Amino acid sequence: MTGSEERRRARAAARLHAVQALFQMEASGVDLEAVRREFETYRFGAVIDGEELAEGDPELFRALLSGAVERQALIDQMTDRALVAKWPIARIDPVLRAVFRAAGAELLVGPAPPRVVISEFVEVARAFFPEGREAGFVNAVLDHMAREAAPDAFA
Repeated sequence: MTGSEERRRARAAARLHAVQALFQMEASGVDLEAVRREFETYRFGAVIDGEELAEGDPELFRALLSGAVERQALIDQMTDRALVAKWPIARIDPVLRAVFRAAGAELLVGPAPPRVVISEFVEVARAFFPEGREAGFVNAVLDHMAREAAPDAFA
């Protein structure tokens, strides 16, 4: 595997881990620092059911977590504007909320271009919902959020 491919995989793993960590924080009430330590210590590169998890990019993982927590109100407002009126973010599946929050953090703090962020988080959604229509839903919502967060990237 080339260095470039290895970095891409580490960034993809960091995004997936960030979604899992944000979900865990919401479900169990654990704080940011505790969940960060747990993931970096026990989950990055862990072997689960005989399958080794990828090493996540710790810098991106931390940026997504802190960005999502620090900007949660703004990200949730962006998400609400992208959703239909009958489905506010509070009614969305908690895993999808975590996807939108992690993606929203990356859209707001970078460094990846918005189209890359959308594509990467659609893949994260597919990891959690391999049989469903959620990936298309995530794509549509993130496209709307990206156009709000970085309108110049779509001009």
